[in-house]
Amino acid sequence: MKHSKTYAGISEKYAGYETSKIVLIPVPYDGTSTWGKGADKGPEAFLHASENMELYDIETDSEIYKQGIHLAAPITENTSPEAMVSAVHDAVKEHIKRNKFVTLFGGEHSVSIGTLRAFNESFDNLTVLHIDAHADLRKSYEGSPYNHACAVYEANQQANLIQVGIRSMDRSERSLMNEENVFFAHEMATDDYWMDAAIEAMTDQVFITFDLDAFDSSLVPSTGTPEPGGLLWYETLEFLKKVFSEKNVVGFDIVELCPNPNDKSSDFLAAKLYYKMLSYKFETEHQEEDIEDYARDFSTKSTSNNQFEEYDEQ
Repeated sequence: MKHSKTYAGISEKYAGYETSKIVLIPVPYDGTSTWGKGADKGPEAFLHASENMELYDIETDSEIYKQGIHLAAPITENTSPEAMVSAVHDAVKEHIKRNKFVTLFGGEHSVSIGTLRAFNESFDNLTVLHIDAHADLRKSYEGSPYNHACAVYEANQQANLIQVGIRSMDRSERSLMNEENVFFAHEMATDDYWMDAAIEAMTDQVFITFDLDAFDSSLVPSTGTPEPGGLLWYETLEFLKKVFSEKNVVGFDIVELCPNPNDKSSDFLAAKLYYKMLSYKFETEHQEEDIEDYARDFSTKSTSNNQFEEYDEQ
């Protein structure tokens, strides 16, 4: 993929690694998808859409890019699914060690296997919030455990897995899932309290893996396996805002954008989703910085006024 200079075209002032709180890792990988191809083009389409997006978020009254978003070099390892997972794991682990808020944009969902492994190794008692149309719980698929259909199998064994929006799965996966922690789409449609129930099932520290086919296919047709009956935009934002406000979200990834050159709406939704999630994560810090800036300005004005008062007395 073509490597953009900075995320969303932001100034280098807000894009340097050392001063950025956030790292964005593109993973243009599509080695195991089994139907719609093109997820390897997802990061480039997402970045292009981000460059054409307003960076002031109305809802949170914030410009979160000023927290610093460093666009890392894309992970392009594709010699094998296992090698890709290993490369993602190593890169994510390194950024976590350097105290960055690590985010990734895929690629198809197998890229999350390495990411989830790195986060689970780095954070105790982790919840993985898996928002998806598909269960992705197979131990192996097409002869490999590093397949998109196996994206959260390992996380299900090692972390507290919460699954939201599920509406397509193989019968064999039912025996592997903890159904108390699974929120099926057809049940969510008639349950006014599913958001609260999902959050209550989470531990304090949460990693979010978001497959774009969780959305209804009318909203995001440009994905590998679009499914009808999915999440809508504002209910998704309501849920995410609750998660970010009530839990410590330690990172997230977004996967499975398969861009359509004739329809950019899915690309733009993915770009907005990424930025909204950052806005929810850093909204409080943004407000605190605004207060500090105001305090500094007030102090400067007070000093300036005192100087005038002293001048008048003279």
